[in-house]
Amino acid sequence: MDFQVVVLAGGNSKSLTPLVSKVSPPTLLDVPKPLLPVANHPVLYYVLQQLEESNLKDLIVVVEGEDAGLLVGAWISGTFVDRLHVEIAAVPEDIGTAGALRAISHYLTAKDILVVSGDLVSDVSPGAVAATHRRHDAVVTATLCCFPISGSSESGSSGGKDKTKKPGRYNIIGLDPRKQFLLHIATGAEIEKDTLLQKHLLHAVGQMEIRSDLMDAHMYAFKRSVLQEVLDRKDTFQSLKQDVVPYLVRSQLKSEAVLSGIRQAEEDGNEKVSFPNNQVMVSQILANASTPSFHELYSMDPDGSAQTRKTHKCCAYIASSSSYCVRLNSIQAFMDINRDVTGEADHLLSDNVIGPSPKLGTKTTVGPHCMLGEGSEMGDKCQVKRSVIGRHCRIGSHVKVVNSVVMNHVTIGDGCIIQGSVICSNVQLQEHVVLKDCQVGAGFVVTAGSEYKGESLARKEK
Repeated sequence: MDFQVVVLAGGNSKSLTPLVSKVSPPTLLDVPKPLLPVANHPVLYYVLQQLEESNLKDLIVVVEGEDAGLLVGAWISGTFVDRLHVEIAAVPEDIGTAGALRAISHYLTAKDILVVSGDLVSDVSPGAVAATHRRHDAVVTATLCCFPISGSSESGSSGGKDKTKKPGRYNIIGLDPRKQFLLHIATGAEIEKDTLLQKHLLHAVGQMEIRSDLMDAHMYAFKRSVLQEVLDRKDTFQSLKQDVVPYLVRSQLKSEAVLSGIRQAEEDGNEKVSFPNNQVMVSQILANASTPSFHELYSMDPDGSAQTRKTHKCCAYIASSSSYCVRLNSIQAFMDINRDVTGEADHLLSDNVIGPSPKLGTKTTVGPHCMLGEGSEMGDKCQVKRSVIGRHCRIGSHVKVVNSVVMNHVTIGDGCIIQGSVICSNVQLQEHVVLKDCQVGAGFVVTAGSEYKGESLARKEK
């Protein structure tokens, strides 16, 4: 397809502290975000597996920091040996997604570039997105998915003090009637119940369907020449989602507005579009259904003969409503994805839910939608429900683990109760510890008899 793929894998993430940590210098306890385990696989595994299945195997994986790059590169080499052609590119921290692409622009040589977030866990086909982009000869194609339904009330899992689920965090997406072209996009962070659309832009597109039920999946196809021009000219742009994509959408509409002969004086006018109760609202902005649909407008030469398209195309790939599409960008999302991948979305896993030959004591029960990692052992009369247990864990007797994730090489003493919590690698829980909605950072020791609720426990940085 002559596509290069850029996987923006990042490195550290404050929203995932203490699950991930800065790797400098790297130790066995430090885990950069790309290697954060989801159902006993690094989160990066899910993106790379989807790319491989789409036969998109020429990859640049961008990681923050040289040390994290070494760890990620070593894992990819060992896991996808002879299956993918991967180049690791380490970039400085906190330069944003657009900044990361700007930093590696000398690597980009193909006609089209597919950019995927390394924390995306999804069954949406990257190949289908690339094919849609190529078919329309677009400058950008954005992947849009329905918002995930997460956090089942019966699970009882809140993931601790996670504050990312706020009302009003949604996007305003404008599409043409055939749902092929992206006409308007505003990110959810700053959207209230009402949003303003320029009147001249509404006239330019003729008809627009407004959607508030779609999320940006952070999977984009770009025409390389246009992307590099924008990154060069707009050196203050840091984010693909908040800067680059909206700029490309706005600039196509400006071109179309000029093409449609709209007076500049109308640019100060606004049409107000309301979104009551944060529900999906489909709105035919203009009543004139005979207006030419977007991208069917052409400019005419003075003699009225020639027709030349004057605007670029921004396209949307809308995934099926049954698709699974979630980004691991918060502790709550981490909990949700682990639960989903071992449950309703287990088709994303290529291996067995229960690892090979786990050693279980007498009267120990493991419920459905659980995963037990290789080499782990459990004592007598334990209960595991809707949880993931990592590799080479040692769990005593009379232990209860519910709606939780326990990573690798964890030791849990007798009589411990763990509910709605994340226990990172190499943690030691001494006897009769009770944790509810907690996160315990790598290498931490919780003393016998301790009880914590909604706490984040981690080693102090030196």
